[in-house]
Parts: sequence; structure tokens; C-alpha cells
Amino acid sequence: MRPKVETMSVPAELEAALAAAGFAVELFDRLPDVVFFAKDTAGRYVAVNRALVQRLGMKEKADLLGRTTRDVFPAPLGERYLAQDLAVCRTGREISDLLELHLYPDRLEGWCITEKVPIRGTAGSVIGLVGTSRDVHSPADESAMEDLAEAVLHIREHVDRPLRVADLAALAHLSEYRFARRIRVLFGLTPTQLVIKTRIDAARGMLQDTEDPIGAIALACGYCDQSAFTRKFKATVGLTPAQYRERSPRG
Repeated sequence: MRPKVETMSVPAELEAALAAAGFAVELFDRLPDVVFFAKDTAGRYVAVNRALVQRLGMKEKADLLGRTTRDVFPAPLGERYLAQDLAVCRTGREISDLLELHLYPDRLEGWCITEKVPIRGTAGSVIGLVGTSRDVHSPADESAMEDLAEAVLHIREHVDRPLRVADLAALAHLSEYRFARRIRVLFGLTPTQLVIKTRIDAARGMLQDTEDPIGAIALACGYCDQSAFTRKFKATVGLTPAQYRERSPRG
């Protein structure tokens, strides 16, 4: 059962800023593959779009307002997202181009690129934040990646080996700059993010489908040791490999 949330009072300056951007919320309501949110300095939702409401299994936007991620995401994910929000508000530093695997309460999983930007008041102090999480999609048209096919296949088949962007670009017969642009256009990711996503996807499959020790999975997915693998997995997924394995349904 979700905790009851009392009616919250939104600071007048933040409310005015959100009212001025009201058109943006309406626009994000039309984008099913983008989650939009605005929060106060305590990390409480003050504006959301329909995509976020639906993914959290709720009916109305009002069901989210006044809550934090700790209230609506399973532990320890909710705490992790809340810590991000509070850090943005405390330091005034934005989070940009962050690759994350979002795990929703109904066990839906999806890769996204997250952006969180502080909202500043007239005196320059941070009064809240706005953010988006954009879904990462595979290319709809596989023929569009014909010139990248060898490099992408190499990443998928060699996650246990070092994968340098320069070497991948050479496989595609492209300069590093053009290779990065093509990857960004097709996947919405940088080459480094694509490598990380491919490694973590491989690890997720092994954690779900095998009983292999986590140390062995780390080596099979290109990490030098279990500690390095655990740090990267937790930074990307929000759970340790052991926590993810425990969460995942077994066949």
C-alpha cells in the first residue's frame, strides 16, 4: 500500500515557473516514449506526463503529485532516483545524457537516456528540477545500419573483449567522428553507451537464465573483475547483480 500523501503546497515561484511552461507538459503528454517530470527541492512530483503515470500503474496524474520516487518505485531503486534529485537541487548541477535501465513496479524494463536540470528562481537559487527519460529504441529499419552492421555484430559477439571506439569505427570503414554520428542517429546513444548497454544486456540475460557465478558473468561480459562489474551494473541498473538476479523471475 502506498503511503498517504497530504495535500502539498507548491512554492509560489516554482508554481509560476511551471505555469509558464504549461504548454510543455501538454506537449510531453503526446510523446509515449518520453517520461517527463518536475519536482520541488524535496524531490516531490509537482508535474508529470501521462507516460510516467501509465508506467507506474496509476490512473491519474494526481496519484503521483506530492510523492517522491521513494514512494512509487521499489527499493532500492526509489532511493537511488531520489538521491539523484536531491543532488541536483543541492548542487545545482544537471544530469545529462545518463544511460539507465529503468525497472518499473510491474517488472517492465526499459533502457532510457535521462536528463535532469535545476529550475532557478529570480534570486538564482534552485527551486526545483525538471527532467525527462527518453526510451532507447533499436533501429526500426535494419537496412539503415548496413554500413554499421559489422561493428554492431562485433560488439554483440565480443562483449568479453576490449571494445575500443577507434577499432569499431575501422570495422565500419568510417572515421571515429562519422561513426559516432551514425550510432547516435540510429540508436540515440554514443558508441560508448552502446557498448555499455550491450554488455549489461548480456549480463542481465546470464543472471536471469543461468546459475553462473557473478564473477564468471563479469569476465564473460568484459569486466576485469567482479567488483568493477558490480559497480558498473549498479550505476546503470540501480541494483547489484545479485539483487537483480533475486528480482528476476526464473524459468
